[in-house]
Amino acid sequence: MHIRILLVEDSPDDADLVIREIRRNGYNVFFEQIQSAGEMKKALAEKEWDAIICDYSLPQFDAIQALAVLHESRLDLPFIIVSGTISEENAVTALKAGAHDFLIKGKYARLGPAIVREMRDAEIRRGRKQAEAELKQRNAELERLYRASEGLFSGGLVDLPSLARTIVNTVLQEFQQSNCSLLLVNNETRELERIAVEGPYSEEVSKSNLSLDGPGLIAKAIRGGSVINIAEVSTEVDYVPNWEDAHSELVIPLKVGGDVIGALDVQSPEQGAFHEDDERLMTIFADRAAMALERTRLYEQTIRQLERLAALRVIDLAISNSFDLRLTLSTVLDQVVEQLRVNAASILLFKPETGRLEFALGRGFRTRGIEASSLRPGEGYAGAVALERRIVQIPNIIDVIEQFTRRQLLEGENFISYFGVPLITKGELKGVLEIFHRSSLKTDMEWLNFLDSLGWQTAIAVDNAMLFEKIQRSNFELGLAYDATIEGWSHAMDLRDKETEGHTRRVTEMTLKFARVMGVPESEITHVRRGALLHDIGKMGVPDSILLKPDKLTDEEWQVMRRHPQYAYDMLASITYLRPALDIPYCHHEKWDGTGYPRGLAGTQIPLTARLFAVVDVWDAITSDRPYRKKWSRQQALDYIREQSGKHFDPEVVGIFLREIVDWH
Repeated sequence: MHIRILLVEDSPDDADLVIREIRRNGYNVFFEQIQSAGEMKKALAEKEWDAIICDYSLPQFDAIQALAVLHESRLDLPFIIVSGTISEENAVTALKAGAHDFLIKGKYARLGPAIVREMRDAEIRRGRKQAEAELKQRNAELERLYRASEGLFSGGLVDLPSLARTIVNTVLQEFQQSNCSLLLVNNETRELERIAVEGPYSEEVSKSNLSLDGPGLIAKAIRGGSVINIAEVSTEVDYVPNWEDAHSELVIPLKVGGDVIGALDVQSPEQGAFHEDDERLMTIFADRAAMALERTRLYEQTIRQLERLAALRVIDLAISNSFDLRLTLSTVLDQVVEQLRVNAASILLFKPETGRLEFALGRGFRTRGIEASSLRPGEGYAGAVALERRIVQIPNIIDVIEQFTRRQLLEGENFISYFGVPLITKGELKGVLEIFHRSSLKTDMEWLNFLDSLGWQTAIAVDNAMLFEKIQRSNFELGLAYDATIEGWSHAMDLRDKETEGHTRRVTEMTLKFARVMGVPESEITHVRRGALLHDIGKMGVPDSILLKPDKLTDEEWQVMRRHPQYAYDMLASITYLRPALDIPYCHHEKWDGTGYPRGLAGTQIPLTARLFAVVDVWDAITSDRPYRKKWSRQQALDYIREQSGKHFDPEVVGIFLREIVDWH
């Protein structure tokens, strides 16, 4: 074993004894004997030593001074003191000053093992110091990485572009590079979309289009999933120039699990700008950046899906809660423009009666030209959508402007992209949903699926509204038929009973006015009208010999006559839509004091509409001419009505009638 000893000793004999003892232990020794601080400094600076053996006291130098020189040199070498005599106090002082061992001259048996032991300990100390230095450097790198990464998981960045810009700026600021861009892979188109770019070449580079299957270091790194570090790009065959000042380039794939979602591309105007430490730290940073990007992308995707589900829910509610077609279509268009992030949208409805697609409603248009849209199926792009029942996409309207039949209607709109979606439900064409955008639309399968869902929802909305409109029209026509039938019955009664001709029309008009004054809800006015028209319908069950008898009726004949309210009930009760109108025909001959017929009801047992009709009926009877008597004077009629208040008539009804109704006539 070879060892190199620096021997601090003034006695040649003692030096020879030390060296012979070391050699006796089997060591091949190279040594140099010195006696002063200057010689020691020079020896330590010029040569490498395994150990220092020092006499405690020399004429011009001592062990404590030698230790100071060793410490000044910042070397960690075993330092063993050899002395003829040394006090315990001096030994302690030497050890405190840094000596590793001390021996008494003449007793050199321990010298060899002591040197080996101290050399081993020194090696351990040097290894520990090196490990501590590496740990310190690693901690500094981790602190640098933490500073670079802390913004990625702060939770404040919820959109992908903002996060991408933060990552790129972090690389520029923390890693001191000249230019950086972040690219993500579009798995559907296989394009490399540059989400963020910063640096002096950003404007130039942002115009370039990259493909995963195309040339370039970025595509190569993503395909291979490995870091590419080029010291001089001009020597690299795969390099595609995009910045004239670039010399070195570092491409770090962005990985999530086993998938590569994109890359960080860093370029520098210096040759060999990226070292192994930068590459290692950039790789760790890129892993954290990839996780943050994926988290944000998934968050955005989730939010977008929730928003779109909410949009479909809004449309569902519009369909369920309103049958106003215009209101429903307005809701649909609001959601189309907002959720698909387009500039404008319109709906053309198919009119079977004309066989044309007609403009119904629009959103986001600068002019009103689109409102003149009227096409036949097969005519223009919207007509093709209707005829072929498929989505039609035009990436650039300018390229096909001559074939765009409504180009004059779109003047001043500056649209670039167009989508047409057929509105079909139950196999029937309901119209076309059109989408317009003033720049190129970047769509994916999720966007297209949502567009298809919107088309389906819109078709349902149109179908429901049209069906409701058809039902409303049918109900209205049916209501007209009902009323015509009732009026026909009423007229037939007037023709049969010449005495009351015109009476039904007059009492009906007055009763409706009176009912509104009395606060009868508008929803019940139709039933009041029908009841007034049919108030004497029961007389159809009275024989002509009694109904048309010119003389006074006998008691028996009056019994028959008084059955006509019951006849009315029996005739109408089985007709569902007339059942709410029965109060007047059935109860208008009941009296407030309970002496009326057919059931002898009294007070508020009598329905309100029958009570108010009773006053109107009597008023018209006594103020109209009859074949057997002249009409009463106004004063006579007023006196009679007042006199019958509380007997025949409801006193409250009489008061309102005289105050509010009589004054109208």
